[in-house]
Amino acid sequence: MKVTKAQAQANRTRIVETASHLFRERGYDGVGIADLMATAGFTHGGFYKHFSSKADLMAQAATCGFAQGAARAEGLDAPAFVNHYLSRAHRDALSEGCTMAALCGDAARQPESIRTVFATGVESMLEILANQLGAPEDGMCEADLRARRIEVIAQVVGAMVLSRACPDDSPLADEILDVCRAAALSRLSSRLDA
Repeated sequence: MKVTKAQAQANRTRIVETASHLFRERGYDGVGIADLMATAGFTHGGFYKHFSSKADLMAQAATCGFAQGAARAEGLDAPAFVNHYLSRAHRDALSEGCTMAALCGDAARQPESIRTVFATGVESMLEILANQLGAPEDGMCEADLRARRIEVIAQVVGAMVLSRACPDDSPLADEILDVCRAAALSRLSSRLDA
């Protein structure tokens, strides 16, 4: 039975979404093509009908993960974003969480095509934070405001990476989230109150 173009696209989307979750949970090297395809409900042989390589899928899965993250951040103000991002719930939801926090270390050792997707994801996150913070305050140029957004993103992503590196029941895992959440909210408060 021949698969329609619409069904082929739906199958491809299912594979990309499944890969996005599995890569965030296990890392790029922790997911084989056969396991991925079985989890998505397909045979291993069908992979190359949809993707030229695992790296091709990795880039598309990262794009999918960034889009999911942007959708979760939509409608949140900057403090709500920080509170959500640096929560224990986000920390514990590896496969559902931020693609940057889950895969930046892996992406740094991948081909340029994947690192380019991550750079685009960072820019997207900066844009979301820019929309949450609004226009530059008096006396602050756009470059200074962008630097502050980069600072906040680096702090929350770094805090999540450090927290996840600790054992689940480690008091340090929660302490990292708490300290960095308070610092990021304080930094945002000084921006919002100025």
